Amino acid sequence: MSKTLTIQEAQGQLSQLLELARAGHEVIIQDPQQGKARLVPVAEPAPGSRVLGLHAGRWTMAADFDAPLPDSFWLGPEA
Repeated sequence: MSKTLTIQEAQGQLSQLLELARAGHEVIIQDPQQGKARLVPVAEPAPGSRVLGLHAGRWTMAADFDAPLPDSFWLGPEA
């Protein structure tokens, strides 16, 4: 189900529109000067799931990370 309202109509019904969006319905709010916006629910991350950027800046990469490996790595120790 899709519901389209003007911004004036949406102002008085925000809590009901949030419930519709949480239930999976598409809610579109129109403003003649600004265009359209879609109201969608925000998905909560599952417990134990990874969150992008959670530990930003807590580790660094070595300056030679992408440097070529020595031949001994590929050929093994020379006898």
